[in-house]
Amino acid sequence: MSDTVVTRFAPSPTGYLHIGGARTALFNWLYAKHTGGTMVLRIEDTDRERFNEAATQAILDGLTWLGLSWDGEAISQFERAPRHREVAEELVRLGKAYYSYETPAELEAMREAARAKGLPPRYNGQWRDRAPSEAPPGVKGAIRIKAPTEGETVVHDRVQGEVRFPNKDLDDFIILRSDGNPTYMHAVVVDDHDMGVTHIIRGDDHLTNAARQTVIYNAMGWDVPSMSHIPLIHGADGAKLSKRHGALGVEAYRTMGYLPEALLNYLARLGWSHGDDEIMSIKDMISWFDIGDVNKGAARFDFAKLESINGAHMRKMADTELFDIFVATLPYLEGGSAIPARLDDARKAQLLAALPGLKERAKTLVELADGAAFLFVERPLPIDEKAAALLSADARAILRGAHAALQTVSGDWSAAAAEAAVREFAAAGGHKLGAVAQPLRAALTGRSTSPGVFDVLAVLGREESLARIADQID
Repeated sequence: MSDTVVTRFAPSPTGYLHIGGARTALFNWLYAKHTGGTMVLRIEDTDRERFNEAATQAILDGLTWLGLSWDGEAISQFERAPRHREVAEELVRLGKAYYSYETPAELEAMREAARAKGLPPRYNGQWRDRAPSEAPPGVKGAIRIKAPTEGETVVHDRVQGEVRFPNKDLDDFIILRSDGNPTYMHAVVVDDHDMGVTHIIRGDDHLTNAARQTVIYNAMGWDVPSMSHIPLIHGADGAKLSKRHGALGVEAYRTMGYLPEALLNYLARLGWSHGDDEIMSIKDMISWFDIGDVNKGAARFDFAKLESINGAHMRKMADTELFDIFVATLPYLEGGSAIPARLDDARKAQLLAALPGLKERAKTLVELADGAAFLFVERPLPIDEKAAALLSADARAILRGAHAALQTVSGDWSAAAAEAAVREFAAAGGHKLGAVAQPLRAALTGRSTSPGVFDVLAVLGREESLARIADQID
């Protein structure tokens, strides 16, 4: 086995890249990066009835959005069928596999007979030692592997520990169907071997497959890769993750306004941790990750936790970087239509100036878009219910005075200059600052919550600010 680590992510293209698949891809990618190795991508598209070209593209798009890059081209398992056949036939030549000629009806009768005796329904090996000359004429047989019948097959798993499978429970399973198509069990082994995969990291629902695949490796005299079977993700209620828990395609998380880096941070911590570190950069994760540190127990998916991690990443991010991601994500965002898709330079500058205040209050890009909507609203502003309650007759009288005070600001229109004028007006009139700031916020944004009101004045600029206030006092 080579010294360079090669991991692989091998999704079936029957739907989107769901959140469990994304975490498997992440663990493979992190382990490859951590060890200076590579990750290859294989699309397990042998099931042609369920194969979906759009799903393949969705998986590639999801990985690309997350930033999980792979080495070389994505490999199609289906296109490698001739190679899978070649290895199956080689195993027959080596005496490690054989042709069997049962009809579906005979196989069903065999299973029924086993069930009647209270035994698991397994193949009884009746063609295992028969001479090929006994084959019925004109019938194409299926190829079955000769599984060991005594002792046990041991899977040395870096997450689950040593897992032992009694060989009496492994029957002679089919590796090549009678129509010449390989089974999934066989194709996976041949592909992993040919692609030089040294470390298999996948969901623990594949653990029983690992024993059967080990039989094929041993029959070919190939090195068995290091195996790590990671626990599945459960919902917050402990049940297997389903759509209602958040088992959505990763593109849904983009629509909900999550940053790729924050989603990866959250997924990495589902089943793996590094001390008490909660917020991690990609660089941190690469440097700390080791597959042997993954927990055996199932992790629980929690949207509130994901949201809080996302908010932390947004606050930590440089404004220009967050701005670029935000603008690029706008076409996908739920409710992103509050902000024009094409922003001119003046609008971009305004949005960038508002970001420090906006990102303090937002946990997702959707909330960021919602918070920024006030910048792009046409006058006269629609006033929401809570804001309207702040604009009582008394409050409007205070607004008149604040408007007059702000008109006196000369020279540089800034948050500091606006604040000085408003504070002076409040003190002179015996008003608490909040009694002035709240109606000001309602008039400027149409809402009862927003970034700091003086920041809002600065970002909107002198002309727009005074016009919005005037709309509420005329």
